Amino acid sequence: MEKEHHTNVLESLFDKTTDYLQTRAELVKLKAIKKSSELASGLVSKLILSVFLLIFLMVFNIGLGLWLGELLHKTYYGFFALAGFYLIVGLIVYASRRKLLKGPITDSIIRKFHNN
Repeated sequence: MEKEHHTNVLESLFDKTTDYLQTRAELVKLKAIKKSSELASGLVSKLILSVFLLIFLMVFNIGLGLWLGELLHKTYYGFFALAGFYLIVGLIVYASRRKLLKGPITDSIIRKFHNN
């Protein structure tokens, strides 16, 4: 009788442990799905905003190029001046890309995954 009791207790303990592990695995899976969906939705919304910002910047730069060209008495001079400005800015950003881009983006993704 005592042997059966120990067997029943062990079976019950095994069943509860199995249930716990399955529940825990499901919880981890659901948390991963939640974090992934939050990250994806954040990226999509930022992409949409970036498209509108890009359109604005393109139209603004066309106007600025035309205005500078008028000041310089040749339309294409204004666009060359803007191109030179963006070349300098691009070289500066490229030279400091780890500090300006890689670090903050990596930190943002890590923060997103660690915040509940």
